[in-house]
Order: sequence, then C-alpha cells, then structure tokens
Amino acid sequence: MNLRQELKANPRLYQQMNLLYMPLLDLRAHLNEELKDNPCLEPVEEEDTQVSLEEIRALAFGDGGGRAAAGFEVDADSKGRERAGPNQAQEDLWCHLSDQLRLLKLEERRIQVGEEIIGNIDADGYLTCALDQIVESLNEHLRFGSTVLEEDEASVNFSPVSINDVKEMLEIIQGFEPSGVGARDLRETLLLQLESKGDEGTFTFKLVRDRFDDVAEHRWEELSKEYGVTPQEVQAAHDEVKKLEPKPGLKYSSSSSPYVIPDLMVEKKEAGEGGGYRVSHNDGVLPRLKIGSSYREVLAQPGESEAKVKKFVAEKFEKAKLVIRDFDERRRTMIKLMEFIVDRQEVFFEKGEEHLRPLTQREVAEHVGMHESTVSRFSNKKYVRTPHGRVLPLKFFFSGGLSTDYGDDVSNRGVRLQIEKIVSKEDPKAPFSDPQIVNLLRKSGIQIARRTVAKYRDELGILSARLRKRV
Repeated sequence: MNLRQELKANPRLYQQMNLLYMPLLDLRAHLNEELKDNPCLEPVEEEDTQVSLEEIRALAFGDGGGRAAAGFEVDADSKGRERAGPNQAQEDLWCHLSDQLRLLKLEERRIQVGEEIIGNIDADGYLTCALDQIVESLNEHLRFGSTVLEEDEASVNFSPVSINDVKEMLEIIQGFEPSGVGARDLRETLLLQLESKGDEGTFTFKLVRDRFDDVAEHRWEELSKEYGVTPQEVQAAHDEVKKLEPKPGLKYSSSSSPYVIPDLMVEKKEAGEGGGYRVSHNDGVLPRLKIGSSYREVLAQPGESEAKVKKFVAEKFEKAKLVIRDFDERRRTMIKLMEFIVDRQEVFFEKGEEHLRPLTQREVAEHVGMHESTVSRFSNKKYVRTPHGRVLPLKFFFSGGLSTDYGDDVSNRGVRLQIEKIVSKEDPKAPFSDPQIVNLLRKSGIQIARRTVAKYRDELGILSARLRKRV
C-alpha cells in the first residue's frame, strides 16, 4: 500500500476546455450535433414546442428516431442569419490533368502511363519522382495484373513499359494546362512556360536554359559581357522571368484561399457612447440555445412519469445546462481576452500596424487567469474583424518588441513594417544595405542590431542590397 496525490481533470472540465479551443466553424458543428442529440436543447428563435409525454417516452425508450420524433428541425442558419459561405468545390490539379489526358483518346496502355505520371505530380505542379521509378511501378502493376490471365493470354497482353514510353507521355503532359506542369525543377517549369508562349528563341529563354544560376544571382555584368548585350537587357530578361509562375499547380490548390469567419468583432463606439471600442462575439453563425419547457414540466411532475423516462430527461437536462453554461463561459472568456488586447493596442486600432505594441501571451494569461499554454492553444484558428475591415488572426496581436529612445516599446511586427517602408522608398540603383537600414531605424529611436535587420528582411522575403540593385 502507498499514499499518493493525483490531479485528474473531470469530464466537465474536458468539455469546457474543448469548447474553448474550438474554432468558430467547429463550434457551430458541435452545437448543431448537441441540438440533434439532446432533445432538451432548442434554438432560441423557435417558439416553445409542446412535446407530449408519449413523444418523450418514445425518445427515452429509443423508439423516436431522433429529434424528428419530437417535432424539431434543426437549422442553425435559419431565421436569416449569416451563413458560413457556400462550399466552393474547386476542381483539383489531378482531376484537371486527368480530364485533359482522357480527351486525347489514347490507347488504354498509354493512358495508364499518363495516370501514373499525374499521380506523382505534387500540389505545386512538380513531378516528384524519377522516371525509372515510374517505369518500375508500372511494370510491377502490369506484371501483377497479368498473373490472373492464362499463360498464353498473358504473353500477348503483358509487354514491359520502357523509359521512352514514360518520357513520351511526360512530354505530352507537360503540354497540358496549367503551363509548366510536370516539371522536375524550377528551371524546367520556367522553360516550359516560355515555350508555351512561343519564346523558345528569345534571349530570356537562352538565359534560363544555359545560365540559370547566374540569372538567379543577378550577375548582370558578367552575363552582358558573355552575350554581348547591355546589363539593362539582361535585367529586362530577368524581369520577364519574374512574371512566370514558380508553382504552376498552386491555383488549383483548395487550401490556397481558406474561408475565414471572425470569432470576434471590434467596432468603434459613437462619440455619444464615450468613444473607445466595443468588443462583441460573432453569434450570427451559431445556434442560440435554450432548454425546452416541455422537459422541465416532465421533471416537475413527481410520480406521473415512468422512472426510465424521468432518468432519461434528467440526464439530458443536466447535460443541456452544462452545454449552455460552457458556451457562455467560452463567450465571456473570449470577450474578456479581446477587451484586454484592445485596451493594450488602442493606438494600433487608431493609427495602424506600425503602432502595434509588444504583447506576450504571458501578459494576457495573467489578466484572463489562465495558463500561458492555454492562451496559446485558445488563440489558434481564432479571428477578429477590426474597425478597418480587416480580418486578423488573434495571434497577430502577440509579438515581442524592441526598446526605443523615447521610453516606449515597438512590436517586432511594427519594426518589420518600417523596414518594408524603407526598402520601398529606396533608390533602386543604390539600395540600402543592412547597416544603412540599422542607422535609419536608430534615427527614429529604434535600437536594433544588423543581424536582426537581416533576419526580419529574410522573413519579409526582401533580397539583399546586392540582389535588389538595378542597373
């Protein structure tokens, strides 16, 4: 025997935390499931539906076939509330390529080769395996399929796929839309796109084909001497290359533009309301819940209902109360958290991103009364609509900061924005180096190291001064 202490989370706490972490659309689906599964819950908009004791009895004994037996039709988006948006089914890249393949009306054997190639193209549009692996895979498949045939019939139907068969079909697929699909690297996809435009004989095509690395490194002087042209002509060819699509399959990606619904809304108060900002929860896409009066009456009638019926109703009644209570707790917590952020970031809401102040999850956790890791998980996939009309992730407001000479702090995000502005206003023929950017930021009071500027510049996708320079 031994004595020890254990800390266990009860099911009630698990449910409360799960609701807290759920993104808005997941929460809506969860509440709709609760409406379907729990007859004690009703949407607030519905008039009280009087359910007879016989209908409740049918549900308790499993004879009712769900909520329909009690006369409920659950639709969280009825009564004219905003929907989450249509399910925009988008044709994916592989279906698009397969459709083009079938339109060619090739023999089935060649179509099998084409389908195998298409199956090895990734979402960016690149072929992800070597041609000899495709040959091996196809021959293994044909060999396996031939085992079900008679010996003489198999010898007629099975003839191995060669590397030339695969190369021929790959060349055909590389002519499909989107232009540049089926390439094995960036250089090849750019060449395919130039070919599709009829630019095979151009200077741009020659540069990409023969001196791709030098073009990527902006070696204008060296290339101009080799080809007998001016550095400006080399740079103009590079500008043409930059107009091409480095990931041709991306426009068919269903995840390229996710549909986002804000959990919270921040609105500016009218002058008569004392100014400042108002935080509200986006209840428009969620079903508002209440407990049906019919079930309360069953519990209030001692001795008139069967024990099993009363037990069924009591269990569902308690669960319904917890669902409503936990949802209200989630709503209050989100509003409390966002009100703290708005109070801290008021200058951002007034003047824009450049004035975003440093704010850590630990500060928010101390204010809301949560653990820092809970705030981190809670902030995932939550969005806020600001008075400027932008929908921002909740984590947008969390960042470290740098000190200024004026006693205030500025967020890392604000510093990145200032670096972006400095670069956008520079002379293209004499771009600012990292030490020059450091000096410009220090003039505005921001103390920052050169390596930090280089780090932020890389994160913003801004090239070094040498690669930004125009001739």
